[in-house]
Amino acid sequence: MFRIETEVDKERGLLLRSLLQDANRAASPALRDLRGTAAERETPLQVWALAEDGSLAAGLDGHTWATWLHVNLLWVADQHRGAGLGSRLLAEAERVALEERGCVNSRVETWDFQAPGFYRQHGYDVVAVVPDYPPGVKEFTLTKRLG
Repeated sequence: MFRIETEVDKERGLLLRSLLQDANRAASPALRDLRGTAAERETPLQVWALAEDGSLAAGLDGHTWATWLHVNLLWVADQHRGAGLGSRLLAEAERVALEERGCVNSRVETWDFQAPGFYRQHGYDVVAVVPDYPPGVKEFTLTKRLG
């Protein structure tokens, strides 16, 4: 018999992640080939635009892993929108990912009211659309070949 729990347990969460990674490596030659390389590690990547007073004008938070850049968040303060900051942050993240970390692809998820058009303008293609995530909203997954 098994006991099912829903409590948050950081140690079990880390164990679960490790066990799944081991199983994935065993099943996938591509993941086995990453073992021991820099690309195997999920490495944070952040790019910031600071205003003259030091306040945050825009920021990009992501990570690189397995030759991919994953943009988690890209935000530009209202008063700085339209000045190209988002484009500059994205370009810098892509440059670091390509030139310094050996990434060849990039991916991002965005909602229909956010920035799918922005990413398309920067060479990203829609590869998936999830309707009603959250309800009434479409989530887009977009990818781009770097370089």
